[in-house]
Amino acid sequence: MDLLPLTFLAVSLSLLMAAAWAIQRLSRNSGWVDVIWSFSVGLCGLAAALIPHTGALLQRQYTVACVIVLWALRLGFHIARRSHASGDDPRYAALMAQWGKQASFQLFLFLQIQALAAFVLVFCVRLAAANPSPSLTLSDLAGLIILGIAVVGEGIADAQLARFAKVHKRGVCMKGLWSWSRHPNYFFEWLSWCGWALLAINFAEPFSLLALSAPVLMYVLLVHVSGIPPLEAHMVSSRGDAFTSYQRSVSPFFLLPPKKSSAL
Repeated sequence: MDLLPLTFLAVSLSLLMAAAWAIQRLSRNSGWVDVIWSFSVGLCGLAAALIPHTGALLQRQYTVACVIVLWALRLGFHIARRSHASGDDPRYAALMAQWGKQASFQLFLFLQIQALAAFVLVFCVRLAAANPSPSLTLSDLAGLIILGIAVVGEGIADAQLARFAKVHKRGVCMKGLWSWSRHPNYFFEWLSWCGWALLAINFAEPFSLLALSAPVLMYVLLVHVSGIPPLEAHMVSSRGDAFTSYQRSVSPFFLLPPKKSSAL
């Protein structure tokens, strides 16, 4: 695999997240960071999909390009609407408070780590586009189906939460998908990268197994690092017993039936 285009994409992601840092410092709204991150993955994923590797662009590459663009547009515009309406992201606000006088520098480093994470995802998209299978395989079809379910499911979860938030400004959403998972949007986001891995893996090309790094990385980040832990710490602080009761009743990540003791 040609390293020059991958190097260009890595540098581009680093510069884009540096721009996200500058925008956060100017606007004081860290919600725009995730908007820029989403569009950056989409833009660099599009470029990665369309890098020629056989002398001519293939149908697979156009398919991968369309899917990553649709993914980025849905997620990016959703976060943009949310950031415009609600302001600063409490997860970033908590980190900035924790970092104190070093907040600006620490945020810059943190966003460069996000650029590295974005590169892992873009690399998975590249592997999906460069899969040498001459036609769609069963794993390709499974991957596309999973991607479709993930994008639709995440959209439904986001819409359910948005409808709830319009009526209940300080409540805990326990309706629809949110009665089966405390973070169904995160679950479906992780699921989408499982779909990308299926599109990328070709057992005749052991190198393609590196695509598994994308769903593994997303699971670790969402469940153990920058997703659930800081968000739930904020929810416990702001919602109190209502959220701790919700934690006891509903699965933190995977979609599972709520416990019978739940009043959902």
